[in-house]
Amino acid sequence: MNANVAVSPLRHILRYTPFRNLFLARFLTVLGNSVAPVALAFAVLDIGGTAADLGLVVAARSVFNVAFLLFGGVLADRYSRSLVLFSSSAVAACSQGVVAWLVLSGMATIPLLLPLSMINGAAAGIALPASSALVPQTVPAQRLRQANAFIQVGVYVGTVLGASLGGVMTSAIGPGWGLAVDALGFAIAAPLYFCIRTPYQPAGAPATLWQDLRDGWREFTARAWVWAVVAQFAVVNAAFTGMVMVLGPVIADTTFGRASWGLMIAAQSVGLIIGSCIALSWRPRRAMFIGVMMVAFCAVPILLLASGAATPVLMGGFCLAGIGFGHFGVVWAHALQTHIPREKLARVYAYDAMGSFIAIPLGELAAGPLAMHFGNARVLWVCTGAVMIASAITSRIRTVRQL
Repeated sequence: MNANVAVSPLRHILRYTPFRNLFLARFLTVLGNSVAPVALAFAVLDIGGTAADLGLVVAARSVFNVAFLLFGGVLADRYSRSLVLFSSSAVAACSQGVVAWLVLSGMATIPLLLPLSMINGAAAGIALPASSALVPQTVPAQRLRQANAFIQVGVYVGTVLGASLGGVMTSAIGPGWGLAVDALGFAIAAPLYFCIRTPYQPAGAPATLWQDLRDGWREFTARAWVWAVVAQFAVVNAAFTGMVMVLGPVIADTTFGRASWGLMIAAQSVGLIIGSCIALSWRPRRAMFIGVMMVAFCAVPILLLASGAATPVLMGGFCLAGIGFGHFGVVWAHALQTHIPREKLARVYAYDAMGSFIAIPLGELAAGPLAMHFGNARVLWVCTGAVMIASAITSRIRTVRQL
């Protein structure tokens, strides 16, 4: 009976062909993109690049990714989202294919890898708003929460598998083949996106890029629960994704070891999957309020890390943080997709991503200097307090409590 209960939702949601194509395309894209960073890092080092060269190549992709988010939001609200995703995947497949060929042929250089990383980052930035905004067009409204949960589980599973596959492939057959897998993932995803046929006609008269951005900004700021949660995540991402992911390995090297740090990251990934599955069946009345409060779970591993807790305890803390993030991700996607007008949804997603992700590099840049001046423990204590305060303030917003 338990097996039937587990299989039934999957069978029901995957019977919708547009959603099935979207799910598979996103899974393949995430799988390849999780292989690529590991392979690219060793590819840069293999050609004699320094840590500074690697940082430059990675930063180039990140900067162009963020820079093209808003443009991607406008495109996805103005044109067919499936065609936007098809085009961005085709561009990414070509750019990563060239990178793989350069590495495998021994012709790769930093000046060649830089512009290709920029192109790949721009393609990813354009694709993100469209891929999120397309979900409600692929399933009936009553299946939307279930669809978001399965999409999110697929993303997390693909991330874990891709990172593991990247390490194995890089050590066994070389980084070039890992980059080829990334290109292949995009190449297979492109026709899957193209096959998604959903009726959609953007509302309103044609507008300029600036007018579209301004219209999306008005939609983003019109709802307190939207901008308040994005502000909360700016703090959370700076403290947890930014600072902890920099200071954690530093602390690991002097205490519990690198292998234990890897186990903690794996525990967080397991928590992300568990949290997404919980959101699939648990639908509390005040879902947004509970989701916002569950995000505060990420303060637990920060506090434990500052206190010098044992590895098993830290693994439990990181798993708890993952559960909070996983549950909230489904709640947040469902709330945006059911309350934001469909013709403006991609632009709101773009502003959401901009506001949430821009703080990550700020946290990464600040972590080292602050830790050197104040010490690792004090910085982590402040991060714990910042997460708790941001979550408490957000939970006090009336529309967050009532949504």
